[in-house]
Amino acid sequence: MSFNPSGIGKLTTAKIGLIIMVIILLIFLGTSVFIVDQAEEAVITRFGKYYATRGPGLQFKLPFGIDHNYTINVRAVQTAQFGFVTVKSGLSSTYATNKTKEATMLTGDLNIVEIEWIIQYRIVDSRAWVFNVMEREKTISDVSRSVINMLVGDRTIMDIMSPERSAIEIAGTELMNETFKSYGLGINVIAVKLQNIDPPAGRVQEAFDDVNKAIQDMNRLMNEGMQVYNEEIPKARGEAERTVLVARGYAAERVNRALGDVARFNSVYEEYRRSPDVTRQRLYYEMIEEVFKDSTGMTLIDRNLNNFLPMMNVAGAAAQGGR
Repeated sequence: MSFNPSGIGKLTTAKIGLIIMVIILLIFLGTSVFIVDQAEEAVITRFGKYYATRGPGLQFKLPFGIDHNYTINVRAVQTAQFGFVTVKSGLSSTYATNKTKEATMLTGDLNIVEIEWIIQYRIVDSRAWVFNVMEREKTISDVSRSVINMLVGDRTIMDIMSPERSAIEIAGTELMNETFKSYGLGINVIAVKLQNIDPPAGRVQEAFDDVNKAIQDMNRLMNEGMQVYNEEIPKARGEAERTVLVARGYAAERVNRALGDVARFNSVYEEYRRSPDVTRQRLYYEMIEEVFKDSTGMTLIDRNLNNFLPMMNVAGAAAQGGR
């Protein structure tokens, strides 16, 4: 068996060259190929200057650091918190207050109030987001605090704690969007939401608690009154309607009876004109029948009132005799 050390040297050199080529290929692929997610955009710079913006999918760039990509999520809604921080998120989130720095504000009537709020925004221009502003998060924080402080300073503390809450949120969204657009930050504020609004702790807090309790009692009593009103008013209207209908029925009955009496009188009058004696006699008999219809016995008195003769009930006597 013969041994050839020069063959081993040649083989080793070939392997080293192959390894170097593989390494170069991996570096090339690793620095020239990247993937952009469906919710993202990639901002590409060439020698540090903006070059292009690429959408989702498999993308290519010049390797070895010539091109550099910044991947930006343009679909997710991001949230910035003020006056508190989320220590633990989930089904039972844990929050910690940070009221000493940004939550304490002065109202228009020179009262102190502590406000917690959040803003929700989305990146709409990835190029502007990457290049136009260096300290993006700090800019968002400063603008948000400035706008909320201005809106709170234009209102009284009672308006801030109840009727003007939604107005502050709407106005805050509009003002922040105008400011961020002028800065060219590349974001759009979707919503501003005020969380807790509290007066300072101590006697002021107790006084406001009493006021809120009084307002709640007032609303409760008003609701109870409206409930009674809704129960009694329809009932009273029904009773009134029933009384009116009864009165109308009684009036119609009286009118119809009067018309019937008039018609009867007119018919009797016509008969009286034709035969006065017969009609007079018939009216006399009807009057006597009407007078004595409820009588149980009868007494005959002579014309000169000198004597009277009681007439017994013949039918009743016959019934007693039969027994």
